[in-house]
Amino acid sequence: MKVLAIDTSNHPMSVAVVEDDQLLATETLNMVRNHSIYLMPAIDKLFKLVKWQPEDVDRIAVAQGPGSYTGIRIAVSTAKVLADTLKKELVGISSLEVLARNVVPTTKEVIVPFFDARRGNVFAGAYQWQDGKLVNRIPDQHLAMKELLQQLAQLQQPILLVGHLTERIEKTMGEMPANIQLAPRPFAIPSTYQLALAGEDAQPVTDIDSMIPHYLRITEAEANWQKLHPGETRQNYVREV
Repeated sequence: MKVLAIDTSNHPMSVAVVEDDQLLATETLNMVRNHSIYLMPAIDKLFKLVKWQPEDVDRIAVAQGPGSYTGIRIAVSTAKVLADTLKKELVGISSLEVLARNVVPTTKEVIVPFFDARRGNVFAGAYQWQDGKLVNRIPDQHLAMKELLQQLAQLQQPILLVGHLTERIEKTMGEMPANIQLAPRPFAIPSTYQLALAGEDAQPVTDIDSMIPHYLRITEAEANWQKLHPGETRQNYVREV
């Protein structure tokens, strides 16, 4: 199976082409935020390197969120257009699961990937390897880092945090519980190779148009609208899961 994997859900932009579990080529940029400018040229560059035509791809795997609103939309929109135009299978994978897959399957700890969501909050979930499969223990969520650590302390199990512990998170999180350790910084860079491998095992969407990003929180614009319209609902203001 030939898989194109795309992730622009957070600061790094990463693309990979994988065939039958083998990584053929990948490109990651961790220095720019304007993913819309660099994504398609990166895809085109990798196709030329491995001598693929777009029609050669069997499946497209995309990091579906959570993360940056704009970043998620860029990756999901690009993946949907390519899948629809080329008539290829499309798979969405949690951006947090992609990060958790940086940890080897022999690890016994509960893996907790996280992204900075600003204002002392994070996107986080809990995963664990079981019989070679990565199992979701706690659903992906948006919460205060301090609250996340309190939840994890109650598990009374060894926890491995995977993510970039920014200064603004550290200022609000309090002390790290004894059962939690932070993985080295390189583990915080998502791997589209791992995204492609996860995408090989996942079930493709039955309706490409129905795929929407996993934002896990409302946008700032919607929050402002709700402040101005207390008690009112506007379900179509933004599409989210």
